Amino acid sequence: MLVIILSSIAGLIALLVLLAMLKPKTFRYERSAAIAAAPEKVVAVLSDFHEWSKWSPWDKLDPTMTRTHSGAASGVGAIYEWTGNKKVGSGRMEILESSPALVKLKLDFLTPFEAHNLTEFVVAKTATGCDVQWVMYGPAPFMNRFMGTFINFEKMIGKDFDNGLANLNAVVTAA
Repeated sequence: MLVIILSSIAGLIALLVLLAMLKPKTFRYERSAAIAAAPEKVVAVLSDFHEWSKWSPWDKLDPTMTRTHSGAASGVGAIYEWTGNKKVGSGRMEILESSPALVKLKLDFLTPFEAHNLTEFVVAKTATGCDVQWVMYGPAPFMNRFMGTFINFEKMIGKDFDNGLANLNAVVTAA
């Protein structure tokens, strides 16, 4: 009986490892929203890390989070570092590109798990303001793929992106 139980557990673990190995080695999460403000206004907020605490969904998770700004005041070369509770961890962002249609960031998570990704905000003018697409992509190491067999990261991150875009809309339309 013990042999059957141990064999079943080993088989289940092997199946989970196989499922994780078959998952893509990269990921891409994205959400978009219509924002009733001029693209220039949206890009100005996205390109200035000093403005992020007004709309970022993660800043609300830890009001005592430590934030450090360095590099350029805004735009290319601006750097934002944070250290917070277990919900937000710690990390660093740097603006790599800032144009009227795109803000691109290098995003490095240090804790609780190390990850190095890219984030883009693609801004397209519309008749009533603009559409903003928030995209994050990067490598999916084996451990992330394994955890992804239990956790729907796309749904979890997507919900945060949706909240952030709604907050961003509120900030730029109120200003």
